[in-house]
Amino acid sequence: MRAVLQRVRSARVTVDGRVTGEIGPGVLIFVGFGRGDEPGMAGGPVWNRFVDKLLGLRLFPDAGGPINASLADHGGGILVVSQFTLYADVRKGRRPSFSTAAPPEAARSLYDAFTADLRRRWPDVAEGEFGADMDVSLVNWGPVTIWLDSAEL
Repeated sequence: MRAVLQRVRSARVTVDGRVTGEIGPGVLIFVGFGRGDEPGMAGGPVWNRFVDKLLGLRLFPDAGGPINASLADHGGGILVVSQFTLYADVRKGRRPSFSTAAPPEAARSLYDAFTADLRRRWPDVAEGEFGADMDVSLVNWGPVTIWLDSAEL
């Protein structure tokens, strides 16, 4: 499981001109799943460390500094966007290979479990549309962009 988190002042996803998800200040999460990620891992130890880390990262300003408060301390929304391209392999040639990305069926199951878990833990979660050609607009605040990989936790 991989994620790119961006602290945002606002973010929105549209599909065919229809808004599927939108937040004000908070965190935009691009999330992807790899071939080694199995639907049964949802709720397991690695999964929970990943989600706990994501929700607990200090990305927001407070009196202690510019990156000192977590989402729980600061408040705000979460916008989740599926992105299999986080598993792109560009070591050979110029065309990215996505052979290490999870197959669509497995990725969809994991994405659904991920967003459901976030909704259980956080009151303001919006999302894109899995597998769709999405337009993502955001105002990156900082900018603050963090990479998170379950294999590194």
